Amino acid sequence: MSATGFVGLGEMGGRMVRRLLAAGHELVVYDRDPAALERAAAGGAHACASLREVADAAETVLVSLPTPPIVREVACGQGGLLGGSAMRTFVDLSTTGVAVAEEVAATLGAAGVRCVDAPVSGGVAGADAGTLTVMVAGAPVAVAAVRPLLERIGGNIFVVGDAPGAGQLAKVINNLLSATAILVTAEAAALAVKGGLDPAVLLDAIAVSSGTNTAVTDKFPHQVLTRRFDQGFRLELMAKDVRLCLDAAQRAGVPMLASSVIGSLWELAGATLPAGADCTAIARVVEDWAGVTIGGAP
Repeated sequence: MSATGFVGLGEMGGRMVRRLLAAGHELVVYDRDPAALERAAAGGAHACASLREVADAAETVLVSLPTPPIVREVACGQGGLLGGSAMRTFVDLSTTGVAVAEEVAATLGAAGVRCVDAPVSGGVAGADAGTLTVMVAGAPVAVAAVRPLLERIGGNIFVVGDAPGAGQLAKVINNLLSATAILVTAEAAALAVKGGLDPAVLLDAIAVSSGTNTAVTDKFPHQVLTRRFDQGFRLELMAKDVRLCLDAAQRAGVPMLASSVIGSLWELAGATLPAGADCTAIARVVEDWAGVTIGGAP
């Protein structure tokens, strides 16, 4: 089994690396954070000193990175993966957005590197359990070649298109819906408290009714009512994903009036809360507006 490359060993990437190592894959890895690199090496990965070293050692390189500019720089920038002597397939597990996915695929494709667009959903719990949903797009031969790797990190593999960018579109649409559910559930729960309802009982009722969503069944019971606010996905990244969805809609000429309001409110929450706040902490902003507290003591 030849070595596989992996770049980006953060909250999601580090967990996916552990899944691949446990399955017996030989990994060469890189992260600019020495501590993350050391953790991966302790688990059995070979730590590389640079991006180019990864691309010189592995035919297939997976990346899990936080923002589109970082993906672009890692893939195509000076000293990046582009030009590595071994890399022939690039797999992007990040939420990069349609425009950057297409740009990176064009640049790498011109150098003979196949691109598989494969953003994931399911958060740190899904990464730990290997149950992530993977929304895959790319040439069928490239998708088939990397599918065994994706099946080690994901429990649900959906091929949504044959060109990079299609996976990103599916993912940002998903995150727009997730962001909407979190924000509107916060407003609904605040109204419930203001009206004298027990929010825990209300969430239980909605969980088995037509208004159910994962904010109702998971995020609010476990993060907001408990005051933990530690779902494992930063608010700034959720705001970024909504912004990427709205950008894709604008490029496609699809008006998204309600979604634009949702996006503006996530941006406002990001400007209000401390850097690094969890996505569920948007409920705190809604609480301040309403003059209530949803839930009780930790």
